Amino acid sequence: MGITRTLQLIGSAALAGTLIVASAPSAAADDVRDKQWVLGALDTESVWKITKGEGEIVAVIDDGVNAEHPDLKGNVLKGKDFIDGGSTAPKRGEDHGTGMAAMIAGHGHGPGSAGGIMGLAPEAKILPLRDSGEDGNGFSESIKYAVDEGASVISISRGGDNSDLDEADAIAYALKRNVPIFASTGNSGGSIEYPAAYPGVVPVGGVKQDGEIWSKSNRGPKTLLTGPATQVLTAGGENSDYYRYGTGTSDATAYAAAAAALVRSKYPDLTAGQVVNRLTETASMPASEKGAKLPDERYGYGAIRPLDALQADVPKGSKYGPLSLPRQIKQESKGAQKKKESQALQKKADREFLIAWSVIGVVALVAIGVLVLLVARSRRKKNRNSGGFGGPGGPGVPGGYPYPPHQAPAHGMPRQQQRYAQQQMPAPPQQPPHN
Repeated sequence: MGITRTLQLIGSAALAGTLIVASAPSAAADDVRDKQWVLGALDTESVWKITKGEGEIVAVIDDGVNAEHPDLKGNVLKGKDFIDGGSTAPKRGEDHGTGMAAMIAGHGHGPGSAGGIMGLAPEAKILPLRDSGEDGNGFSESIKYAVDEGASVISISRGGDNSDLDEADAIAYALKRNVPIFASTGNSGGSIEYPAAYPGVVPVGGVKQDGEIWSKSNRGPKTLLTGPATQVLTAGGENSDYYRYGTGTSDATAYAAAAAALVRSKYPDLTAGQVVNRLTETASMPASEKGAKLPDERYGYGAIRPLDALQADVPKGSKYGPLSLPRQIKQESKGAQKKKESQALQKKADREFLIAWSVIGVVALVAIGVLVLLVARSRRKKNRNSGGFGGPGGPGVPGGYPYPPHQAPAHGMPRQQQRYAQQQMPAPPQQPPHN
């Protein structure tokens, strides 16, 4: 991705590091649940009565995930290391990815899972992809890998200044295959970083506990959602059972991705854009921003409200919902539209052609019918003039049949016929003379 992207990643990690509070070992972890203010703010108890994200896979593209953490064990799938080809387990001092995974799919531990971190979608699975985005083509390979491995949601809590064509193409690849990508806007208070700034991605900013925007949350017109971003307790630290506090848009992104996994679990037939549409349509703006034009460059459509996203009567909307379209999909959509228009024109032309020939056929049939009728009438007239009973050639006429013997000709018979009849009649018998 280049030097600029690398420095931004290091800068983001350093910022998160300064906000980490001392970790707490498992012996003191029983009160961890009570310190997760996000659970109460998102009303997770009500959410979990509907779904816990079962069957969904969230790909976490980060610095690795500790699959042995007691709050994550069993929820982490086999992933891939795109940095050095080794294990997806984080290296020493790298706990960012583990923290993001715990916010998404942490399931707690101990009796009744009462201890440790609970994620927003505790029955979802995590696909860990270790990637820094520094190999010259950003996160393109890990994004495509996540899609091909069956991820239903991708979460990227990383960012930088530079864009990359391969990375943009990978985002289009994911969107065309119905996988939404959530990425953090950044933690400098500036403009939205990449990959969040790419068309097709869901840029997520951060809000404080009171719902107001976190001052260092990056902003811009592409912002779509915000999520919890300050003093968020999650898994982390060098030991498998340590916890830490964090602040940043990374945390907000993880929670937004988890909310998407919940929606996908409840509404499996929705497209990626329609899933995002449910989140944006049910998001909430703080009272101080009442009447603001949406999407707002800081809040987007507002902070996620998972319970509302699961329960509200929200129309499906268009295939891509509120997402901006990557260049590839725009071109394909234009091509598809032109093809559709061409097919419509061809269909119309075919229909008009069929109608025209139907009219011609009807006219032809009528013409044939008229012709047949005229011929029939002509023949009947000819027959009347040349034959028939009482006419020339018929019985009782010259050249016709003779009357039977001994039958007198009818009154009015022509003389010639009378003579003919008389010639044919035998002479009457001779009577003997009377004496």
